[in-house]
Amino acid sequence: MAGRSSKLSRETLLRVLDRARWAPSGDNTQPWRFQIIADDKLIVHGHDTRDEILYDFDGHASHMAHGALLETIRIAASAEGLVMEWYAESDIEWRQIKYMVQFVEAPEFSPDPLHLCIETRTVQRRPMRLTPLSVAQRQALLDAPGDGYLVQLFESFSDRKKIAELLWDSAYIRLTCPEAFQVHQSIIEWGARFSKDRIPEEAVGVDRLTAVLMRWVMQSWGRVEFFNRYLLGTFSPRIQLDYLPALFCAAHLLIRPKVPPVCLEDWVNLGAAMQRVWLTATQKEMYLQPEMTPVIFRWYAQTGCQFSSNPRFAERASALSKNFECIVNAIETSPFGFFGRVGISVAPISRSIRLELEQLMC
Repeated sequence: MAGRSSKLSRETLLRVLDRARWAPSGDNTQPWRFQIIADDKLIVHGHDTRDEILYDFDGHASHMAHGALLETIRIAASAEGLVMEWYAESDIEWRQIKYMVQFVEAPEFSPDPLHLCIETRTVQRRPMRLTPLSVAQRQALLDAPGDGYLVQLFESFSDRKKIAELLWDSAYIRLTCPEAFQVHQSIIEWGARFSKDRIPEEAVGVDRLTAVLMRWVMQSWGRVEFFNRYLLGTFSPRIQLDYLPALFCAAHLLIRPKVPPVCLEDWVNLGAAMQRVWLTATQKEMYLQPEMTPVIFRWYAQTGCQFSSNPRFAERASALSKNFECIVNAIETSPFGFFGRVGISVAPISRSIRLELEQLMC
């Protein structure tokens, strides 16, 4: 009697990776490359962007993106009847990482239902409806990250207003800090509805006039500085990108690890938890937008690490952190993992897409 044919093959792994490449990463940087080394093994070559991007504090945003990718690989593999395991090999600073990924056939294993949401998960940066979370939606979000994490939800108008004010202050740091300028200058693909390796202009979340003005102003730091100083240059983007979206949503959510992350695997697992929450929101017919800058500025403040040559930005980050902790009823040492907003809206007509799989292979 002929043996059962194996599901493990290069073609199967390519199908898994073709879906997994849709995992989220900061500003669509996609800090990974794939290498298939056997029909049941591959290496994910992970790197970080800490030397180029202010928001990648100690590479942790990239490490979380790696976790989101690995979780997406796991979910996509489940739809192929495969179970996935991984371990990491890294340099001492976790800059260049090899994630060694092994697959095993599991014929009786049920596909993770979140696999249906992998490609449809996206960011909604524009205001959403004020429709409250249903009981089922709320419970799904609370359960999604799994053991080791708590999810706080902020649903009332009062809480959303406090968070809108928090994001207003965070946006001031983001838009006036010169060290952040090069990031903002490089991440937007102007005049585009879709972008394979950046954020397309139409997905940014501002009106057309503001987009035209931003494109002109962001050609040089001198223009940005002049516009901010004399023409209230931060007002319109802060209103459109931060304040109004914070008010117009169902809720904000904060993923809080029960134990502070201390090793690479902790940050990677945090990213996996983030992706489970995001995919769950998609499954429950909601959209999500990360609101990570307050978390990241708090990471800087907690370590006393200077992210600007101008010390006033560290002072603002410290004040922002204290306000954040007050809003969420936390203490200075409480670990914050992922912050974002969720809600119901029409589907975005513009989004970041991804590099083709062939471009991500090595």
